[in-house]
Amino acid sequence: MNTLEAIAARRSIRKFKPDPIPEEALTAILTAAQQAPSGKNRQPWRFVIVKEDQRPEMIRIMSEAITRHVAEGDDPGSSEWTAHVMEQAPVTVFIFNPDAIHPWMAHSIDQNFSELVDTQSIGAAIQNMLLAAVELGLGSLWICDVFYAYEDLAKWLGEKGQMVAAVSLGYPLEAPGPRPRKPLSELARVR
Repeated sequence: MNTLEAIAARRSIRKFKPDPIPEEALTAILTAAQQAPSGKNRQPWRFVIVKEDQRPEMIRIMSEAITRHVAEGDDPGSSEWTAHVMEQAPVTVFIFNPDAIHPWMAHSIDQNFSELVDTQSIGAAIQNMLLAAVELGLGSLWICDVFYAYEDLAKWLGEKGQMVAAVSLGYPLEAPGPRPRKPLSELARVR
């Protein structure tokens, strides 16, 4: 499979088989992430891996935080469904920027620019993870719904810095078709 084929084949998987992921596959996925380009080669990513035996605690923490948000009148969006997906996936990788501060804290203009560059770099690392998973026959889901349990998860994971996203990985139990895309004519123009 070449890169363009992997890009076209990538899907967001929300149903996973319970089969564990071999260590060499997980290492290959993290190595692909590590090889992503980054602003000034800062490599502003740290990965915290949650595997099979830690999933119940991860889900408990997420569920309690979501319940708390609902009780406060917040709409947790699709976070409850996302927690269900994460519960199925044999591995979830949380991605942190160790040099960034939490998004709700005051940022200087320099911090905003630096974190914007770092977030773009982390996005490239995540995309590399997703494409490596496709190549290895694994499914993945890029997750931002963890923000409803941001503080609780960050504390439990013991990582400093800003939690940017999570990626759940496993063997897919579904094969969704491609999602509709806007026409290129609406997205790009020549000046």
